[in-house]
Amino acid sequence: MEEHVEEATGQVRFVPSKESKKGKKRKRETDTKDPPLLIIEDGEPLDKKAKKWKNKTRVLILCARGVTYRSRHLMNDIKTLLPHSRSDNKLDRKDDLSSLVELCEMKNCTKCIFFEMRKRKDLYMWISHLPNGPSAKFLVENVHTMNELKLTGNCLLGSRPLLSFDPSFTGSPHYSLLKELFIKIFSTPYYHPKSKPFIDHMFHFGLLDNHIWFRNYQIVDDGKTLTEIGPRFTLNLIKIFSGSFGGATLYQNPHYQTPNAYRRTIKLMMAQKQDKKVKQKKKISTATRKVLDGLSRDPMESVFDTLNYK
Repeated sequence: MEEHVEEATGQVRFVPSKESKKGKKRKRETDTKDPPLLIIEDGEPLDKKAKKWKNKTRVLILCARGVTYRSRHLMNDIKTLLPHSRSDNKLDRKDDLSSLVELCEMKNCTKCIFFEMRKRKDLYMWISHLPNGPSAKFLVENVHTMNELKLTGNCLLGSRPLLSFDPSFTGSPHYSLLKELFIKIFSTPYYHPKSKPFIDHMFHFGLLDNHIWFRNYQIVDDGKTLTEIGPRFTLNLIKIFSGSFGGATLYQNPHYQTPNAYRRTIKLMMAQKQDKKVKQKKKISTATRKVLDGLSRDPMESVFDTLNYK
């Protein structure tokens, strides 16, 4: 609005200002624009869900170069089970494990699962809390992926799991520390954007023969029955470190035996069995020779022998 003074009466009168054509077009465009859409997921808008999402823990899952196909499939199975996980390219063997701390900072991850393989036979798994630790190193044994097992169990992709632990986890301090690490890594944060508000499967961590046995079960009939989904693997604890991927050793497993020593003992046992078999054969052969030599010769044996006379 503009002020306009009349000369005759001296009164002030407000006259609407002339708007340009561009201004009118802009007003029309703003009026005709649609209101912002609310994306609704799980019965709630995403902006409200993001406000409730407070535990923003992310897990970086990756492996080193030289990993076999079975261990790679195991890593992919764990990625599908954890909706709050992130992946990255394979780490070079020459790189130091301390570079994983910087990589996790770049990916905004506070936890890490790292797989590495030696001699294309022995698979090792690191779990670490970043950036200050603690961390643990395991030898992974008895690996069975979901594609190999083909079990009848099934669960929704992104559903939140229950965590079940053997009661012996609370008996010793190093196992209680591992329990806390497993809870922080394998538990899906509440109201995570990629998670679903359903609990239809369960992760079980059992302790038997100084090994940690991992199983994944589907909850059927309101928790009355459980059907296995997969994957399966066992963890043999090697060491627990105070820092992330290194530092002072908090615990060393006295029952741990290196894979090379285990294979050496098996070879020695097989060699001992073979030596026993050879000795038994020698004993049998010498006994039979003695029996044959001890038999008296028949006097009528040379009756029909022909004599050559010259």
